Amino acid sequence: MADNNCMDPQGFNDISRLRASDAERDTAAAVINNALAEGRLTAEEHSDRLDAIYAAKTHADLALLLEDLPGQHVVMTPAAAPADVARSRHGRIVAIFGGATRKGPWHADPVIEILTVLGGVELDFRDATLPPGNEVILKATSILGGLEVVVPPEMRVVDSGIAILGGREVTGNPGEASSPDAPVLRVEGTCILGGVEIKRKSRKRKASKDDARAAVGYVLDQVFDRRREVHDQIRDRRRELHDEMRARRREIRRAWGSEGDD
Repeated sequence: MADNNCMDPQGFNDISRLRASDAERDTAAAVINNALAEGRLTAEEHSDRLDAIYAAKTHADLALLLEDLPGQHVVMTPAAAPADVARSRHGRIVAIFGGATRKGPWHADPVIEILTVLGGVELDFRDATLPPGNEVILKATSILGGLEVVVPPEMRVVDSGIAILGGREVTGNPGEASSPDAPVLRVEGTCILGGVEIKRKSRKRKASKDDARAAVGYVLDQVFDRRREVHDQIRDRRRELHDEMRARRREIRRAWGSEGDD
């Protein structure tokens, strides 16, 4: 009989009693999303497990939901030290039957995990503050959802994701994005019956003080020109009235002269 004394149980240990964090639930969700994409789970099984994952309280709860899937050890890995957390900071955006947007001035994490299920996420990196190293990794999973990303002209885009009955539309890299110092956006993950679109747009020109002064000057010039125009119209009208009155007086004098002759 085989000796199983050396078997190492994976599902339950000291780590299993720890309370699960939101980031760990999102990581577990990514495991079952990949399992769905690989055909290991049916859509119904995926839906049931996804609900259970976001209701899980401990690592043990998560382990039971992932024990028959590859990648479950990632969720059960002990928490990193504070210094490691600072170096591998993750952000997450979840849009389920809804939407999420990041645009204008915002801080981008080195790694951003995105999950869209019948929802959409819009990211605009043109005014975003990038992490040290100027590199951002998007780990995006879209199921009947979409991801739209806008990048500035100088950002290089590297897409290594997979589309299953979906689409990935990625803009090309122009010359200015080929610089060794160019910021980099790496896009990973899978879209199933969904889409990923990455567009390149120039930054919107911000109005400066000189622009404001020029605008005020333009308005004042328009006001002064209009005032001169009105003044000229009034002057011309006064001349016309004066000429009409003189002509009228001449007619009256001629009429009086004719009556005196009679």
